[in-house]
Amino acid sequence: MGKTNGFMDEALAEARLAAERGEVPVGAVIVLDGKVVARAGNRTRAENDITAHAEMVAIRHACETLGQERLAGADLYVTLEPCTMCAAAISFARIRRLYYGAEDPKGGAVDNGVRFYAQPTCHHVPEVYSGLGETEAAGLLTGFFKAKR
Repeated sequence: MGKTNGFMDEALAEARLAAERGEVPVGAVIVLDGKVVARAGNRTRAENDITAHAEMVAIRHACETLGQERLAGADLYVTLEPCTMCAAAISFARIRRLYYGAEDPKGGAVDNGVRFYAQPTCHHVPEVYSGLGETEAAGLLTGFFKAKR
């Protein structure tokens, strides 16, 4: 298993931890120079904060850890296609590459929905790689929502 899969495995582990906390199971990991600098799962319920998506929490932690407002050269691994809010934050943070697992036809904003990075108002477009860990990521989400019904 290569590093790419290893980093997505870590994001999937964060998604499983989020599910255990009763959060929608989405996990994110930020990597810079081959090292994980931040990891997070969804925390919207725990923090009573609709902006506490896994990507947002991971970006905040990475910026705090590194003492900088942008993350040029960093890669983000996330288990679900980012929503518009997260896609914008990824762009504003100048993330180099975005790897995501499952597509989100309802709420995604990268390859679905508004396709944020294709808009002329988007100033920084990360390289995007989709489908990494897709089966497991989608399975976590499906299982979580089935259990809720």
